[in-house]
Amino acid sequence: MNTPFSRGMARATELTKAGKLDEATALIQSLINGSPAPDAPDNVPDALEGVFSRLDRPMHENQPAAQTMRQSLGETLRTIAAGGMPGHIPTPATPLNLPEGAQFLSLTHSSAGGRRDYRLYIPAMPAPAMMPLVVMLHGCTQTPEDFALGTGMNALAEEFGCMIAYPAQPQGANAQKCWNWFRPEDQGKGRGEPALIAGIIEDILRAHPVDRARVYAAGLSAGGAAAAILGAAYPDIFAAIGVHSGLPVGGALDVPQAFAAMRSGATGKGHVLGAPAIVFHGLADSTVHPDNGKAVTRQALRAHSGLIESRIQGRSGGGRLYHQISYTTANGLNMAEHWEIEGAGHAWSGGAAGGSYTDPKGPNASREMMRFFLQHAQD
Repeated sequence: MNTPFSRGMARATELTKAGKLDEATALIQSLINGSPAPDAPDNVPDALEGVFSRLDRPMHENQPAAQTMRQSLGETLRTIAAGGMPGHIPTPATPLNLPEGAQFLSLTHSSAGGRRDYRLYIPAMPAPAMMPLVVMLHGCTQTPEDFALGTGMNALAEEFGCMIAYPAQPQGANAQKCWNWFRPEDQGKGRGEPALIAGIIEDILRAHPVDRARVYAAGLSAGGAAAAILGAAYPDIFAAIGVHSGLPVGGALDVPQAFAAMRSGATGKGHVLGAPAIVFHGLADSTVHPDNGKAVTRQALRAHSGLIESRIQGRSGGGRLYHQISYTTANGLNMAEHWEIEGAGHAWSGGAAGGSYTDPKGPNASREMMRFFLQHAQD
């Protein structure tokens, strides 16, 4: 991509690496405001391995907006110059309380493609002989434990008789522990991070009573984008997927494109999700543009024709107004759902306050995803 925006971001990266933080801050401000950017020199260094986070922060009382933006940009750039990437640092998660008899195993998958640690929740409740499996992909800076607490999926596993897997993205793979959804090598079947996650599932299928026909994936933000990639790359494994505050498959091929997609939305071109999808996005999300949720839904719909569209507007118990669009077959099977939530930011809808990136005001995305998932099974 060689747009003025991407050239400007490349130039800002070069200035930051050189320690010229004031110049880099001023350049990024001009880009955000839509001003033209200078051409980047031919020797601009390679793009940073990471995803940019939101630069806006609540203003202190009586503090000018421009001053607030400049300060937050400066902090961001100092982080980059020091060799890291900006990101929210969550408060320590409240310890998980397990029901008697439940297990929350710490496991590792290893293969020729690499290794990933993961947690596996096995419910205490008496379950059917073969249980569904939900793979939960955390967002940037999060951990499996934090994500489990924030989403409340372990409690739903007890209610519905499911196993829940939480792969962990290590800091060695991404400075902010983001799944690398924007890299071509991590966007297809049989390679990169999608292959590692598929390997985790195969390990679980071999060792535990999981129904191969009822395997699902869901994620938040970068994890949501990774879940969409899994739905496109492995429709033979995943019976359905959930994407919360994520981005479409193919929405970016490098970091500058990722930043642009997060800021303004991406189309994902002609990619198709082979798995049914339920999509959540807050309309006040200033980290990942809500148009990305629409793009993920369009990718899911490309796999189908003749679906019946229905719309519902409601209000959660916490007061959030939401808009739900469902796309169903003639016999009532939901193949895609798109939820947009008024006033919600970059956070898991209906999540627990003890986890990071959660909006307890709802609606409850975890419960709605579980409902959607359990409609679907592989043939």
